[in-house]
Amino acid sequence: MPGIDECLLEVMRLPGARGAAVVDWTSGLALGTIGESPNGDHEATAAETAEVARMAAEQPVFAQAQAGPSPGAPFAQAQAGPSPGAPPLPAVEDVIVTTVPGYHILRFVETAFDSSVFLHLWLDRSEGNLALARIKLGEIAERLVLA
Repeated sequence: MPGIDECLLEVMRLPGARGAAVVDWTSGLALGTIGESPNGDHEATAAETAEVARMAAEQPVFAQAQAGPSPGAPFAQAQAGPSPGAPPLPAVEDVIVTTVPGYHILRFVETAFDSSVFLHLWLDRSEGNLALARIKLGEIAERLVLA
């Protein structure tokens, strides 16, 4: 099971990847970064993207239970309700922000402790494939091990 550095290296192999980070969305701290940052400062980018992630994860409209668990959804537990004593998980799988030059994908990572981490991928619009990146980012997030 890969750690932060290995996952970030794998993310950067995606076509069009410009930069990536693993971010704690409750604190806004970058746990790991690689590549470029949209504003030239990885820590500032982590704090800014954490605001977006927190805003999406905490909105009740996105936390509404589905009719049934989505097949393969990493946050099926959030849809069914957390187990007793477990921290609540965001029902949001990912957030995609589209800009003129690129895409920003924030993929929430389920963890054993508090699930307050997401992967941020900055993808060049002309070179990247948004659908492929979203699928691969989900696969990478499922394998990420945080110690």
